[in-house]
Amino acid sequence: MLGAWRSGGFSKSARLRGLSQLKKGPSRLRTIDLVSMDIRDLVRLRKAKDRIDREFDRPLDVPDLARSAAMSTGHFSRSFKAAFGESPYSYLMTRRIERSKALLRRGDTSVTDACFAVGCTSLGSFSSRFSELVGESPSAYRARSHSVAAVIPSCVIMVMTKPIRNEEAAAPHRS
Repeated sequence: MLGAWRSGGFSKSARLRGLSQLKKGPSRLRTIDLVSMDIRDLVRLRKAKDRIDREFDRPLDVPDLARSAAMSTGHFSRSFKAAFGESPYSYLMTRRIERSKALLRRGDTSVTDACFAVGCTSLGSFSSRFSELVGESPSAYRARSHSVAAVIPSCVIMVMTKPIRNEEAAAPHRS
């Protein structure tokens, strides 16, 4: 790895990020910043991401996505996270939660039906993940009034209400 670093195998921005991390101390150096991406890998990763967007309601797992991208599972997961900022599984679950929010906003779909419609197989896991990302249970989200959102295009709602992970959200201060 150090050989690629010295010989210029990494982009200039990756080397600069790495140098700024080294100045803080070698223990803080993050190898994910130093991953060199081949354009063919990026194309395959983008196709895998598009597949998640298209087939989120089907049973998908990381090994299957990695096979379709012609990569090992570990390399696929690391490369996906480096390219898109989140793991393939997190991206899949975010898409599923986004879609379930749209179904629950309509009000004519039960939580159980929304869970299975988006490809989740466990209502308990779905509810836990929904609560973690949205901040309230699916039942509470469904019961809340969404009449204001009725006049806003769904594409705008999707962008504005995209679920965020706990580490991205501002953590409440505890006394």
